[in-house]
Formats: sequence, C-alpha cells, structure tokens
Amino acid sequence: LNASADNKSNLIYNSEEVNGMKVAETVYKMDGNTLANYMKYNYKYDDQNRMTESEALKWNSTKNTWGKDMCIRYAYQGKTMTTTYYKWNNKKSEYILVPEMTVIMDNPNM
Repeated sequence: LNASADNKSNLIYNSEEVNGMKVAETVYKMDGNTLANYMKYNYKYDDQNRMTESEALKWNSTKNTWGKDMCIRYAYQGKTMTTTYYKWNNKKSEYILVPEMTVIMDNPNM
C-alpha cells in the first residue's frame, strides 16, 4: 500500500508499483467517514522505462464498475516525443483521437 492524501479536496491516492514503476493509481474521495471510488489511472512503459500510455477510468456508481474516460499515448522517435489524446466513445466502444490535443515536443535530453 502506497497511499497519500490531499486534505483540501478530500482525495486519497493509492499507487501500485511493479519493479519500482507506477503501473496504476486509484483515487478515492472522502464521503463523510467512508472512501468512495473516484478515478483510476493505468500506466504502461516501454523497455526503456518511458511512459507509453496513461489511461484514466471514472467510477460509475450506477453500474458499480470502472468506465473508460481518456487515454494519452506517448511515442518516442529520436529526440521527439508525440503525445496523442483519445476520449472514450461509449457508442463505438473505442478510444477516439482528439487531434487538436496532439502535442509534438523536441527534447534535447532524450
């Protein structure tokens, strides 16, 4: 268990690590004296330990399950990193690219 709290927003964070890398983080919201599921993040890395994907899930209290919300994918080529954003589409049951949010950055430290 690797938990931390943000008292201003009543959020509690619980990270999951594998081999020293954060692979998931669940965010709980204080509701009176109980903790309620709020958000969950899943992370994927490449063989150089660079993040390749960050997926955000929202808690659906009606269905009592996690629902996909957003996915950010990171692609590395030389000194350039491309960040693409995808929003979950329930009707199509897939992530849809949000092209206006795509960011390409040059990093001289890569």
